[in-house]
Amino acid sequence: MSKRLEQAILERLAISPKERILWWNGDWWTKERFLALVDGCTESLESSGFGKGQRIAVLLPNSPKVLALSIAAWRLDGAISPLNAKSGIPSAVGTLALVDPFCVLLAEGLDELGAALAEKGIPSVMTGTDDPLPKLPHREGTPESEDLAVIFATSGTTGLPKAVPLTHGNLYDNATTVFRQLTELHEGDTLLNVLPNFHSFGYTVSGLMPLLCDMKQTILPSFLPLNGALQSMNQSEISAMIVVPTMLSLALSAIEHGATVPDKLRLVVTGGDRLNVQLDEKVRKVMGVGPLEGYGLTECSPVVCVNRSYATRKLGTVGPFIEGYEWKLKKETGEDLDGREGVLWVRGPSVTDRYFRDPAMTAERFSDGWFNTGDYVRLDDEGNVTILDRVTDIIIVGGFNVYPQEVEATLHAHPAIAQAIVVGMPHPVNGEVPMAYVKKREGMQVTQREIVEYCKSQLAHFKVPRKVEFIDAFPLSSTGKVLRRMLRQKPL
Repeated sequence: MSKRLEQAILERLAISPKERILWWNGDWWTKERFLALVDGCTESLESSGFGKGQRIAVLLPNSPKVLALSIAAWRLDGAISPLNAKSGIPSAVGTLALVDPFCVLLAEGLDELGAALAEKGIPSVMTGTDDPLPKLPHREGTPESEDLAVIFATSGTTGLPKAVPLTHGNLYDNATTVFRQLTELHEGDTLLNVLPNFHSFGYTVSGLMPLLCDMKQTILPSFLPLNGALQSMNQSEISAMIVVPTMLSLALSAIEHGATVPDKLRLVVTGGDRLNVQLDEKVRKVMGVGPLEGYGLTECSPVVCVNRSYATRKLGTVGPFIEGYEWKLKKETGEDLDGREGVLWVRGPSVTDRYFRDPAMTAERFSDGWFNTGDYVRLDDEGNVTILDRVTDIIIVGGFNVYPQEVEATLHAHPAIAQAIVVGMPHPVNGEVPMAYVKKREGMQVTQREIVEYCKSQLAHFKVPRKVEFIDAFPLSSTGKVLRRMLRQKPL
C-alpha cells in the first residue's frame, strides 16, 4: 500500500533540516523553515475547526504556502482543492459549490469572486502568499473519505470543468513512478515549479515530486515577466524544467534577445500540448538540450506516458506508458479494437475511479476500472504512443477522418509560418472541412492562397484547409494550451 503523502513528505523533511529545499522570492529555504510554515498552517486549520473529510479550496499563485497548506490539510485527514482564480466567476463559483469546501482562500484582488461566493453561502478569506494564515470563517461541508487528497478542476478545453478527486495513493504512485522512470532526473536536482499548481501537471510533477524524491525546487508564481523568471532560474541554478511548449517558445524569444540559459540545465520535459518538430529543433539549438515529451490527464494524476531519456526518445511521440498502466484501444462507438490505432482507455494505480459527486459523467467516462481518455492514439512496435487527436478534435470530411495534428505539422514546415492550429468548419456537403488559423513568422510574408497551394502539394485533397485566417495571437488556457473550442466558435 502506498504511503500517505504527508507521512512520506514529513519523513524526508525530518532528515537534514538545515538542507536547502526550495527557492522562493530570491531566497533559499531550508527544510526547517518550510516545516515551520507547514506547522503554522496546520495550527490555523485545526484551530478553525478543519478536520477529517473536510476540504480547503485554494485560489493562490504558486508558492510555498500552497504546498504547506496541502500537507497541513492531509495531517488533519482532510483534502485540498487548488483552483484557477482566472477561470471566470461563474465557472469558479460552480466548481466551488460542487467541491463543497470548508473555506476558500483567495488571492488578494479577488473581491468580486469573494462577493459571489458569499451570495452562495460559501465562506472565503483573502490572504497573500507570504501572510500568516488567519483563523478561517467556515462551514461544515459533507465529509468525504480521509483517503481523498486533492480535487482538481479539469482545464475545460473540451467542455465545462469537471471536479476530479485524487487519492493519496493516486498521487504518490504517479509522482514516484515518474521520478523513477525519468532516468535523466536525479536526487539533488533543482526542478522548476512554474506550471500552475491548480493543474495536476504542475502540482504533482513540479510540486509534489521534489518533496517526495529528494529534489529541490524553484517556485515561481508565473513565467511572466519573462526576464524575472529567467533571472530566478539562473540564480537558483535549475537543472531541470517541466513546461508546456508555449513557455519554451517564450524562453527562446528572450534568449535570442540576450537572456541566458541556466548553466546547469540538462533536462527539459514538455507536456500539456503538442511539441512540433520545428520547436524541438530550435530548443536543441538554442538551449543545448532537447525536450522529452510526455502526455497525461488530470484523471490520471496526471502522467500516462513520457519519453524516458535522450538516448531512447522518439521524436513525435509521447514515449511509452509509465509503469503500472494497462491500456486498450476502442472504436469511438465503444467496441474493442485489435489494431494499433484507436481511442485510448487506461487503468492503473494513479487513475481515479470517478468524477466528484457527478455519477452521470462518471458513468460516461469510467467502466470497470477503465478510464476513457477521449484521445485518439497510435502505438508503434516499440510501445511509443503518438497522440493523433482528441476524439472531439477529429475533423470528419465526407466520412474521412482528418487529424489536425497532421495538417498542423505540414503547415509548421512552411518557412513563413510560426504557428498553426487546424479546426473543423461546418460544410453543407461534407459535414466539416479543415480550417487553418496561422501566425506568420516575424518579417515573413505569405498569402492565404499560397498556403492552400502548399498544402495541396503535401496532403490528400480532403485534408487541405479550405480557409486560412491569419491571427496575431492564439487564445490560451491558463496552462498555455491553445483553446481550440474558442477558435471553432469564432465567426467565419
